[in-house]
Amino acid sequence: MLGGQALMGGLQARMQPHLSPTVTGRKMSSDNQWSADEDKGQLSRLIRKSRDSPFVPIGIAGFMTVVSYGLYKLKYRRDQKMSIHLIHMRVAAQGFVVGAVTLGVLYSMYKDYIRPRFFNVSKK
Repeated sequence: MLGGQALMGGLQARMQPHLSPTVTGRKMSSDNQWSADEDKGQLSRLIRKSRDSPFVPIGIAGFMTVVSYGLYKLKYRRDQKMSIHLIHMRVAAQGFVVGAVTLGVLYSMYKDYIRPRFFNVSKK
């Protein structure tokens, strides 16, 4: 009978990991506290994301620059059709964003794989 109770106790510990003594040393994901100060607005989210991947704001800025230039040149397009002008501006804006994302991925690969292997720097 005593063995059956020990078996049931072990089964309960496996089914409810928060009761298990092996889990108490680890930090659980439910221990993280969310605070409203972290996500007050879109600008704070953009700043936090730009720290994680700095090429995202560069892509956004380049996109906005190409669109602004395209709108400025829209007035002086001479005999070029409107649809052709808009297609060229869209391709230029998308090309800038794709280039910024590609540079971001290459930088991330360098930071995570190449730099630690050849320069003995730990990952951050």
